[in-house]
Amino acid sequence: MIIKSVRVLGGEPVDIRVEDGLIAEIGPGLSGGEVVDGGGAIALPGLVDLHTHLREPGREDAETVLTGTQSAARGGYTAVHAMANTSPVADTAGVVEQVWRLGREHGHCDVQPVGAVTVGLEGERLAELGAMADSAARVRVFSDDGKCVSDAVLMRRALEYVKAFDGVVAQHAQEPRLTEGAQMNEGVVSGRLGLTGWPAVAEEAIIARDCLLAAHVGSRLHVCHVSTAGSVEIIRWAKSKGWNVTAEVTPHHLLLTDDLVEDSPVGAYNPIYKVNPPLRTRADVEALRAALADGTIDVVATDHAPHPVEDKETEWSAAAMGMIGLETALSVVQEAMVDTGLLDWAGVAERMSAAPARIGRLPGHGLALEAGAPANITLYDPSVRTPVDPSGYASKSRNTPYEGMTLPGRVVATFLRGRPTVLEGKLT
Repeated sequence: MIIKSVRVLGGEPVDIRVEDGLIAEIGPGLSGGEVVDGGGAIALPGLVDLHTHLREPGREDAETVLTGTQSAARGGYTAVHAMANTSPVADTAGVVEQVWRLGREHGHCDVQPVGAVTVGLEGERLAELGAMADSAARVRVFSDDGKCVSDAVLMRRALEYVKAFDGVVAQHAQEPRLTEGAQMNEGVVSGRLGLTGWPAVAEEAIIARDCLLAAHVGSRLHVCHVSTAGSVEIIRWAKSKGWNVTAEVTPHHLLLTDDLVEDSPVGAYNPIYKVNPPLRTRADVEALRAALADGTIDVVATDHAPHPVEDKETEWSAAAMGMIGLETALSVVQEAMVDTGLLDWAGVAERMSAAPARIGRLPGHGLALEAGAPANITLYDPSVRTPVDPSGYASKSRNTPYEGMTLPGRVVATFLRGRPTVLEGKLT
């Protein structure tokens, strides 16, 4: 296959020859084999998501491995890490292998399961970390995401345990006692709306504690969905010490603020904006963007959290927390980071492909587009702007906060080891 006229990381137009699932050659005027017209699109390494909820097993009404990976492919992803809060919880070798095999069967992108840190996400005793690491799924990332590992002794034990196989504990930083009944960011807006506030310190206190624990035992810590300016400063401090700490930010925390809960195109108290951690202030958004630009935050991760209609279209207090994000992530990053001059396309490739693959220990992904590398390629046209319409999404769920907004760019094509999973914006 020859992929004609693409701009690798936004550079000059070239062609890419693909043979046997690998990039064989890159250069101008290549010929021979089936031709795919890139039309001047930007070529990026296939995107890797470090934080995806596929819901299967147990909540197939919201998403399945099939629909979730189709959604990922349409968003330009060639690999996703599937979080453990399924039913049953992915806390055994059997469950993680089930998810891994479903990903292989469907083939739209690679699925790397994330194992639970504690049995049943209950925070009482460690799950079968070693068995999951030794399983066919080769789990290397462990997280109770959706719940915080709030017990400091248990967190220390988990950090010590994963050192044996170069694993990483990905923490959902939320002090539970400080967030009991919390509904949105604690601040001026929550006060006006009469909703129980979710203080920034509830996130920041756990991050500070866990950075110290990771340094103490010499282990790897990854901080999920950072949302506050204070969290950024703590992570920056930990990195200045040389500690093995990485962090991610979601697209929605790079673009949206808590003002939308009060004043949005769809009215006040709309649960489409209810998410964990909550949308924060404009000052937090600016701090997160700056931290992603300077490398304090390593990764953009979607935290794609699908929910059926009945779980979101209800009163605010009863609504589920979460937003879908796989099919809009690259567009939101262009809007928040590229079009503002904070990142170039090489920076996007580092934060949405190379870094998540490196942190997740995912071989064959996140590699530079060069001869000999696996042909995991995303083609993206940044020149168009279109209104967001979730009715055409591959995901089973429609809980996007961007509906009706106009966002830049579209994924033109996605290739998984040289095989097109998306062409001309459509699943193949």
